[in-house]
Amino acid sequence: MQVDNRLLDDLARVASGAFGALSGVRGEVEARLKQQFERILAEMDVVGREEFEVVRAMAAKARSEQEALEQRVAALEAALAGRPAAGPAPAKAPGKRGGKHAG
Repeated sequence: MQVDNRLLDDLARVASGAFGALSGVRGEVEARLKQQFERILAEMDVVGREEFEVVRAMAAKARSEQEALEQRVAALEAALAGRPAAGPAPAKAPGKRGGKHAG
């Protein structure tokens, strides 16, 4: 029975070593894939998450400012629509410039 125990111990060590080697290979494969994806994304000129969020916030701010300006323009147009149309400018008296005599 001693031989069976040694055989089982050897098989357990081989299996343990194989699992250790496989996990090492797995880690190496993951690292290589990550490098490849990062290289591909860098070549594609894709923006990062942080930069995207900054631009998104700027766009939201611009949108709200545009809406506020649209409301102001509508209010000004409504105020102007209630007034009579402006006629020609009144004529100035001859010889007078800003309340001082020419001379």
